[in-house]
Amino acid sequence: MRLTKTMRWTALAACTALAISACSTSSDKKSSDGANGSGKKGGSISIESGEPQHGLIPQNTAESEGAQVLAQVFAGLVEYNRKTNEPELRVAESIETADSKVWTIKLKDGYTFHNGEKVTAQSFVDAWNWGANQDNAAEGLPFFSKIDGAEELAPGKDKKPATDKLKGLKVVDDKTFTVTLTDPFSQFKVMLGYTAFYPVPKAFFQDKKAFEESPIGNGPFQMDGKWEHNTQIKVKRYENFPESDGKAKLDSVTFKIYDKLETAYNDLRANNIQITNKLPISAMSTVAQEFGDRYIYKPESGVGFIGFPLATNPASYGKPEIRKAISMAIDREAITKTIFSGTRVPADDFISPIIPGYRKGAMGDAAKYDPAKAKELFTTAGGVPNNAIELGYNADGGHKEWIEAVGNQLKKNLGVEVTFKPFEKFGKILDALGDKQYSGAFRMAWQMDYPSMENYLRPIFSKVAIENGSNYGGYVNEQFESLLSQADQAKSLEDGLKLYQQADDILIKDLPYIPVYTYMTSAAYAKTVKNVVVDAQNRIDLANVELA
Repeated sequence: MRLTKTMRWTALAACTALAISACSTSSDKKSSDGANGSGKKGGSISIESGEPQHGLIPQNTAESEGAQVLAQVFAGLVEYNRKTNEPELRVAESIETADSKVWTIKLKDGYTFHNGEKVTAQSFVDAWNWGANQDNAAEGLPFFSKIDGAEELAPGKDKKPATDKLKGLKVVDDKTFTVTLTDPFSQFKVMLGYTAFYPVPKAFFQDKKAFEESPIGNGPFQMDGKWEHNTQIKVKRYENFPESDGKAKLDSVTFKIYDKLETAYNDLRANNIQITNKLPISAMSTVAQEFGDRYIYKPESGVGFIGFPLATNPASYGKPEIRKAISMAIDREAITKTIFSGTRVPADDFISPIIPGYRKGAMGDAAKYDPAKAKELFTTAGGVPNNAIELGYNADGGHKEWIEAVGNQLKKNLGVEVTFKPFEKFGKILDALGDKQYSGAFRMAWQMDYPSMENYLRPIFSKVAIENGSNYGGYVNEQFESLLSQADQAKSLEDGLKLYQQADDILIKDLPYIPVYTYMTSAAYAKTVKNVVVDAQNRIDLANVELA
């Protein structure tokens, strides 16, 4: 989740990482009658949350904290199967194409926004047109770049949009619209469950500021008052939600905003909150024993990185040899075992192991701990100015320990001086990087927006994502861009994967970021709730949670 700028850069805080034999101790199955009919109806709960980066507009919410809220307040065209990660129809009745270029989307009856307005084809078209317009500076803009006419709405820096409507979007009737892409893209349907593709009501365009504080969605929960910044966000059940198996079982949920995961975890233990999907490092060695079958440990999509500001600090990090030396000086095994008690796994690819196209060991030597070779490579490449490296991280996500461990390894193995730059909140470091006000190396993570290898490549490392996306380092490689384009237009998913893997190989060679570890969902919940399920995007299915 940009946790994911798009998907989010995610505030993936202290979730555990992928283990081959791991599985959730909580059911992944949706229940329409509440834990086989035994759950208590209604009631209210509180869950842990971080502060969203900025206003809660779907097309402009790309980090995990805001996306978690919007996933309850909105319903998209598709949702993702929790076992296969394949897209399944939700608000859409059908999504069809004969050539992967022209798509026809038909909507189901019955969905309304929380103000009573009917969800129509125009609701989606208007939302996408707004998100695609560079004047609105929406973080979801890159996701609309494949639609015909996108370049007219986003012509680039110092240029003005020639129109305010994508010519590739056409409303046929209230329930039908067509989408024409500039080129065939077989992954298009997969994208449509992402936050940026949610619909918005007419009220959004009448008062965007009010909408940011209290969005009007079409999902199982509606806002219950305005977002109370740095304190809480409250939602309540939307009584007119049309899905028989998707209606919220609880009366209300409060997203309680924490600066420290330790505080949230202590509140969970005291039943002051009922669920957290982020655990502090201090809990990792004991949480399974303490919470038993109320501890969820299952694969999810996140990859943790050390990123480099290539555009703003080329003197320090412009050489790929320097970046490779830093990568080889990091003992991933020690960090995942010692800091995370074995609950994360060393990364060996830019792609999550749960995503089709991942290749075990893809990074080769670049991911292998070899301090002698790292030092030799670092010295031969000329080192860094002043022999100093700064590591930035968000202090609200439980990252201090592992970032300091990385720093100590670099100091020992490369002979550099390392300093640390904590940012109070995740949104603060994103803002500083996006505004090019921070030029140190930085902690980052990526959690999928949608289950496709392409989603680990274009939103983070493409040119279009520099100004409107999550390319915080300013990385540019024309061969990478060409391979992405070829993969998008491949005639089959299999052919597309091969080309995406070639683009991934370019990243492995250039190392604009260093993959350090992969995540597991690591969540826990109190005895007072049941039916707690966390998806591969680390989002809680709150509509199906019940009081125990």
